[in-house]
Parts: sequence; structure tokens; C-alpha cells
Amino acid sequence: MSIILNIETATKNCSVSIADKGKILAIKELNNGNYSHAEVLHPFIVDILREANITSDLIDAVAVSKGPGSYTGLRIGVSAAKGLCFAFDKPLISLDTLTSLSHSIAIDNGFIVPMIDARRMEVYAAVFNQKNQFIREIKADIIDESSFSEYLKIGKVYFLGDGSQKCKETILHENAIFVDDKFPSAREMAQLSYDKFKISDMENVAYFEPFYLKDFVVIPEKKKKPTF
Repeated sequence: MSIILNIETATKNCSVSIADKGKILAIKELNNGNYSHAEVLHPFIVDILREANITSDLIDAVAVSKGPGSYTGLRIGVSAAKGLCFAFDKPLISLDTLTSLSHSIAIDNGFIVPMIDARRMEVYAAVFNQKNQFIREIKADIIDESSFSEYLKIGKVYFLGDGSQKCKETILHENAIFVDDKFPSAREMAQLSYDKFKISDMENVAYFEPFYLKDFVVIPEKKKKPTF
């Protein structure tokens, strides 16, 4: 047995799965439009372990989505994963969020562009081929009419993730296909984490940090003018 607990909190989809050799035994997720991870993540973990009849001592590793994504969501997921690893002396596996998201669809030809919403017209995105191999590294892209034109000229480009929704009115090329209702999920993490487990691709639990891509910036509130 190779039982791995998978945790995905990079976006508004809070998702947890338990899998044995890449096959899901139980999964629970919630995407209600809010970041409710702090309230539901730990209850979800308890629920799926109970549903799968798995005790903590039977878990072989904990896998977490490392980003990019929501700063707060990533902190919650990574903190929970590291806490479980320390408490039960288990190894930690990290998975790139956009790679996991790219595995949520299957195509025969063309390109897959998973996108995670950032601010305004900015997204975190990467480009994969039909075999889910990186064609272009992860970047923070500001979307305009020419975005991803070098790939759209070649063939179909499948945009997915919560960042793709705000691109529909800007990327108008005939080869652009927008796939709705796809979010990073612990479902796709199951096989990917097992693949890493088999080759002992683990993180240093003490020093591991999420992949934010960009620094977290706090926007100060505007000071109100004094009234006399």
C-alpha cells in the first residue's frame, strides 16, 4: 500500500483526497465562491479518513498543492500539511498547482493553458502540450488581445481555471477554447503525488514554503480626510 493524503487549497476550491497507489479512496471538496479553507479543511481531512477507514498511522505521505495561487489559501494548506507531517512523522510531497489543473482535461492535439486568477487582468498561467508536459514556464501574465497568440496561430488552445473566465472577452481568436468549471483539485493530485512518492521526490518539511510567484502585497486603505 502507498496511501497519500492530498491537500489542495490554492484557489477557492478546498479539496482533500486520500488515495492508495494513485487510486482515490475518498474525496471531499467545497467551492462556494469564498475562501472557507480555515473552517472546512481539517473537518474534511477527518471525514475522508473516516470514510476510507484509514487511520493516521497508515498514511505513507502527505501531498500539498504548492502554488501559485491565493496567498492565504496556500498558507493554510501548507501549514496543515506540514503540521500533519511533523505530528505523524510522514514525508511531504509538493505538487505544482497548474500542473495538477492541466490534468483535469484530456486533449488529442493543441495546448492546455491552466490559469489561476490574480488581480485585475492578471493571471498565473503556464502552457502544456497534450501530454501535460511544460511548453512554457509559469508566469504572471497580464491579458490582452495578443496573449498566447504564438500558440493560437498553431492550433487549438484550451484555457481553463478560474483565471480563464475573465479572458473570454479579450482573447477572441477562433482557436481559443474556454473550458468552464475547472479548478485545481485533490482528484488530479492523487496520481501525481503517487508518481513522486515512487521516486522519493520529497520536500524538507522544516524549510518548505509555498510557491507564491509574486510577493504578497498589502494595499493600505485610503486615509479619510478629517472633517471639521
